[in-house]
Amino acid sequence: MKKKLLLFIFAICCVSITYGQTSLRVYQILQDNCASCHNSASPAAGLDLQGSSATDVYNNVYQATPSNSFAAGKGYDIIYPGRPDMSYAFRLIQDGLEPYIEMESAEMGATPHGDIGIGLTNVEKELIRQWIMFGAPLNGDVIDESMLETYYSGAGLETFPSGPPAAPDPAEGFQLKMGPFFIDAGQSQEVEYFQKHELFNDEAMEITRIETLMDGNYSHHFILYDYNSPSVAANQVHGLRLNPDHINVGLVEAVQDVADIRLPQGSAFFWDANKVLDFNSHYINYSNVPYKSEVYLNVYFQESGLAVQEMKSELIPNTNICVPNNGDPYSVQQTINYPLGEVYLWGLSGHTHQLGTGYKIWKRESGAATDLIYDAACWEGVPDCVAPYYDYQHIPFRYYEPLLPLNMNFFNGFIHEASWLNDGPTQVCWGDTSEDEMMVAIMMYLEDTTGVVVNVEEPSPFGDVAISPNPMSDLSVITLPVDMGPVDVKVFDVLGNEVISQQNVVDNEVQLNRNNLPAGMYVYYLEDQAGNFHSGKIIME
Repeated sequence: MKKKLLLFIFAICCVSITYGQTSLRVYQILQDNCASCHNSASPAAGLDLQGSSATDVYNNVYQATPSNSFAAGKGYDIIYPGRPDMSYAFRLIQDGLEPYIEMESAEMGATPHGDIGIGLTNVEKELIRQWIMFGAPLNGDVIDESMLETYYSGAGLETFPSGPPAAPDPAEGFQLKMGPFFIDAGQSQEVEYFQKHELFNDEAMEITRIETLMDGNYSHHFILYDYNSPSVAANQVHGLRLNPDHINVGLVEAVQDVADIRLPQGSAFFWDANKVLDFNSHYINYSNVPYKSEVYLNVYFQESGLAVQEMKSELIPNTNICVPNNGDPYSVQQTINYPLGEVYLWGLSGHTHQLGTGYKIWKRESGAATDLIYDAACWEGVPDCVAPYYDYQHIPFRYYEPLLPLNMNFFNGFIHEASWLNDGPTQVCWGDTSEDEMMVAIMMYLEDTTGVVVNVEEPSPFGDVAISPNPMSDLSVITLPVDMGPVDVKVFDVLGNEVISQQNVVDNEVQLNRNNLPAGMYVYYLEDQAGNFHSGKIIME
């Protein structure tokens, strides 16, 4: 007798309802391993998985409080839709499949589940996890089991092959996670999901830093929203969903790459007690095997009341775009004159899809464009770079330190421009997939600078560093200012792994050899003997 607990789920084959393959398979897995203990005659832990009907069984486990007092005190349900980490049933049977879950002995109590997981294959446990991830539907087909079989046979890729990233010290922060969700093999298969995520925080928090960790080569973007209305959040469905259904939702961050957003001292995101977030992840599978997609967020906080200014964010789309397929360069400008009054920009970024060839933002004063303040073709978005290269998958965020004053009203604000080139068979208009197009501005700002301290960087001794060619095939050359002295050169992949290292280079032309590294985006770091450093990105085709 396998002691997997509760085989919570829906005793599905017992009633005249049409069940999807996933629901039926989960029921079969749980019945084979648990129903002998959790039966109607003598239900272990008071959990009856036989019941008189499938609906009765489902009601016994769906958002039901477990008999284990420790688990109940943590707020776990037997099955918490959308949250495997909050589902006591899954916690007991996952047996290390989900590293994000750290079991405590009190969760086991006096139950016979010390041998949790024995008898369940990874595919079976994954089917249960995916069923929960998609909201634990009473019926429905949420994932292709054959794809999971291929993945767990070893023919698959994942976002974090070396395991999940380290979490913050609990005294300083906490870790959040979206996923995993799977994308089948094929030519640029992709999916974009949204997911409500409740924090269950007892008190208000001031968030000073958010580290977003994902696969910079396979992830198209990650956006973090928060609900402004508790009632709207409460009515949002649980689990992964395709429809954004965004009503009374605000922006926290929007990134296209691994990012570490550290707010200026004296500012913070203000999160109320019982904050509810909304995750938005868009992954594209460029490989010929199934891909396991995940995003981790390391969120750092401080005691409420220490920050004097609230960091605010806006996502500004221009949905009125259609790119003609005549093979000629095509650009669209949009004037942004939100009535925000005087604000102080801390961050700017943009977004297009694969036909994009450029994205820029100009300051607008008295109705006319003036200074170019953002260029997505330049490292860190700073205009007038030596070797501009537009990479729609890794559009940079530009941070202004000192903050950039901007008057936002009818006559003032900014103008953003996206450029594309479409030589395909049809025109391409606004849409969510990478086959569609987008034009989006992202801004982060304060309404006052009182009490805010920013670090103003001294001019770098590296000056203008050029790298060519970029993208590179086999070899690129980094050109440094003359008489720099010895420089250390390192190249990292998007997960932070060091892949190239050269120490004490004295030539002002540094050769980078690819050495069979896979295609993708990399970051190079240069450091002189005084500790000054410079970084940039390089694309390997």
